[in-house]
Amino acid sequence: MNGRASRYLLAVWALTSRDIVRFVRQRSRIVGALGSPILFWFLIGSGLGRSFQAAPGEAGRGYLEYFFPGTLALIILFTAIFSQISVIEDRQEGFLQGALVAPVPRSAIVLGKVLGGAVVAMAQACLFLLLAPVAGVALQGASLPLLLGVIVALSVALTGLGFLIAWSLDSTQGFHAIMNLFLVPMWLLSGALFPASGASGWVQWLMAINPLGYGVTAIRLSLYGQPGVAVPAAVTLAFAAVMVTAGAFAVRRPLRTK
Repeated sequence: MNGRASRYLLAVWALTSRDIVRFVRQRSRIVGALGSPILFWFLIGSGLGRSFQAAPGEAGRGYLEYFFPGTLALIILFTAIFSQISVIEDRQEGFLQGALVAPVPRSAIVLGKVLGGAVVAMAQACLFLLLAPVAGVALQGASLPLLLGVIVALSVALTGLGFLIAWSLDSTQGFHAIMNLFLVPMWLLSGALFPASGASGWVQWLMAINPLGYGVTAIRLSLYGQPGVAVPAAVTLAFAAVMVTAGAFAVRRPLRTK
């Protein structure tokens, strides 16, 4: 391995490990990223259980079970997206400016930040998977590698999206505003709360073009080892590739500072 490749990988590893260590040391972020979705899952699942009408092919599943994949996606979304607030914080502290002038390609910054947030999101998602028996979901050993692969792809995709948003903003207040205006509706229209078959026409259209919806579908199908997971898994993988590529192009623009 030549010196340039070594510097590149070292920069990626330094940024990745820095974000992981930062997250682990902030216990409030761990509780918030994992505790809130679990609370939503239990309260919403318990409250809407009797009024839930399962989609075709899912008869017999209660709402807690149906809502489980959506909650898993919500944990990944919260953890991955909020991890990229560090981009804004690093800019304000001057760390990011120092990283930009380092003798490594700027794409190393993208990979380092994205991988750091994605690893944390994957770890949180895997912890939530331990609650699958509580929801009545029996994990299929044969499909577990596929499920983990989908979780990896969705974590990278959402972390890349968070990086892309954070790079263009200069305040955490603006980041939270985008989260409430754009990302929460994105999750609501992913099929996490209700199946598309019971929605009105225009809502079904929005759900069909929502990339997060394909991730939720891929998680749901792989949880039960059902066929048809190839297309949503491929869309999720493409979503991840597009977000990382877009982030690599974004860092070529001048960094916004106050």
